[in-house]
Amino acid sequence: MTSKRRNALGRHELEPLDARAARVAALDALARRDYASEDLRRKLLEKGYDVVVVAPLLDALRAERLLDDRRYAENFVTYHAARGQGPLRVRAKLRQHGLVGTLVEECLDAFPDWIVHLRKARRKKFGATLPSDIADKQRQVRFLDYRGFTSAQIRTALGFDIDLDSDIEEL
Repeated sequence: MTSKRRNALGRHELEPLDARAARVAALDALARRDYASEDLRRKLLEKGYDVVVVAPLLDALRAERLLDDRRYAENFVTYHAARGQGPLRVRAKLRQHGLVGTLVEECLDAFPDWIVHLRKARRKKFGATLPSDIADKQRQVRFLDYRGFTSAQIRTALGFDIDLDSDIEEL
């Protein structure tokens, strides 16, 4: 059985149940860049391969370690953190790629340099000096919040007194 057949216009049509062609398409995609399992699944289904071919193919690629969600998540976290994005934003983007749960949390927790990257992003946008007035502080906090850093990370990096900023009042 060939992977493609010609339609009435002479164009090649994909054979949805051709496991060999699906594997070639998956390997071709993985040769260009790494994919999360869900991304590759979507890509193959969008090309027209049937789910009964795609699901076992993904399992085989995982067994061969050609497809590895942990490796993908670790590289994704490192890349996006280096671009000045915080853990909240990176988590949301990983969710868009179909990665959730303990794998994502482990990769985010294992990344040691969130504060370093937060400071780089802040310095690139606002310069080396820390904000002195309340308006500058609020503007920088909004920027860092938008970038996906946590409140605790922002407070630590901007040198806020955590005791004075706490939301809990003592009785």
